[in-house]
Amino acid sequence: MIKIARMHSRTRGKAGSTKPYLTEAPDWVSMSAKEVEELVVSLYKQGESQAKIGLMLRDQHGVPSIKLVTGKKINDILKENEVASKYPEDLISLIRRAMQLRNHLTENKKDLSGKAGLQRIESKIYRIAAYYRKTGVLPKDWKYRPENASVLLR
Repeated sequence: MIKIARMHSRTRGKAGSTKPYLTEAPDWVSMSAKEVEELVVSLYKQGESQAKIGLMLRDQHGVPSIKLVTGKKINDILKENEVASKYPEDLISLIRRAMQLRNHLTENKKDLSGKAGLQRIESKIYRIAAYYRKTGVLPKDWKYRPENASVLLR
């Protein structure tokens, strides 16, 4: 029997916990859909990432799933209120990591594991950018260029 490993980690397979199948919000959720949407927009304007907004609503406000309460994902709520970022959040975070590693490698030229890490991060960037170009999220002519990456993060 052949076991296939994941591409950028040492683990095998993709087994893990899954969310329970629910079609509507639990009765104990006290916030309305309108309140949740307003809170999502205000937290995003304060500079929180979409992932952190979901965690904050879950841990501090008792909203287990924004999608169950509002019927929309966080990104859809932000797009409706015209505050969403031009680029996807996962792509921006990968570019930010690559820039930090490039800055580290300018000072530490012999860090071979850092160089290998940079190659892994940039290959993820190229793959996810190809996906977003194919799905129409990014323009067809968009390319990741490390020397121009700081412009994207503004």
